[in-house]
Amino acid sequence: MQNIEAPEAKKKFVREKFSSISKKYDLLNSLLSFQIDRYWRWKTTRLLREFPDGAVLDLCAGTLPLSLELARQASARQVVSIDFCEDMLSAGKKALPRDQRKDRITPVCGDGEEIPAATNSFWGCTVAFGVRNLAQTLKGLKEMHRVLKPSGKLLILEFSRPTNPIVKPVYTFYLNKVLPAVAGLVSGDKEAYEYLASSIAAFYEPEELLSMMREAGFTEVQRKPLTFGIVSIYIGIKS
Repeated sequence: MQNIEAPEAKKKFVREKFSSISKKYDLLNSLLSFQIDRYWRWKTTRLLREFPDGAVLDLCAGTLPLSLELARQASARQVVSIDFCEDMLSAGKKALPRDQRKDRITPVCGDGEEIPAATNSFWGCTVAFGVRNLAQTLKGLKEMHRVLKPSGKLLILEFSRPTNPIVKPVYTFYLNKVLPAVAGLVSGDKEAYEYLASSIAAFYEPEELLSMMREAGFTEVQRKPLTFGIVSIYIGIKS
C-alpha cells in the first residue's frame, strides 16, 4: 500500500478509496459486521436523546447510515451530513427512503478539518468510523468543538482494539486476513480494506484520543466500549 503519511496524500488516498467502494459500501458494512453496525449506530444516537430537535451534524457521513438513524430517533431533528467524498454522499442520497426523514437530512460535500458551518451551529456532532481518516486529527476535533453550541455533545463511534485474550487473536485474524479478502472480492478494491485494517492498528489508544479531545476544548470526556471493545463511543461536551 502506498505511503500516505503526509496530510494531503492521505486525503487524496482516502477520497479515492472510498469513491471506488461507494456503491458496495453499505452492503459490505452489514455483511462484514454481521449487521452489528446497526446496533452500534443505534447506541450512539441514543446518547443524543436530550437533543430531540434542532440541528445535529453527522460528520464523515459517508452513505448516510448514521444520518438516517439520527433522523429516525427524533422526528423533529434536522441533520446536516458532511463528507468530503462526493461519490459516497451520492450513493447515500440515491438510497434514502421515501419517508419524512429524507426532508430532514441535508448532505453537504465538505472537509472535516474545515467544516463548512458557522460557529455554535449544532447541538450534537457525530462521527462514525471517520476520525481515523482525518489527516490532522486534532485540527478536526477543534473544528467539531467550534461548530457545536455551548453544552453541545460530540459522539465519536470508532473501531478500537479488543484486549480480551480470547477475542483479540480471533478479531486480529478476521480484520487482517478474512475482511480484506472478502471485501476485496465483493468491492473489487482489496487495498481499500487493507487500509481499513492498517488504520485501525495504527489508531490512537483510547486514552490518547480522550486526551486530544480535552486539548481541543471538550470536557467530561469518556469512552464506552462496545462488543468486547471492537468499537468504542467517545463522548465530549462543549462547556
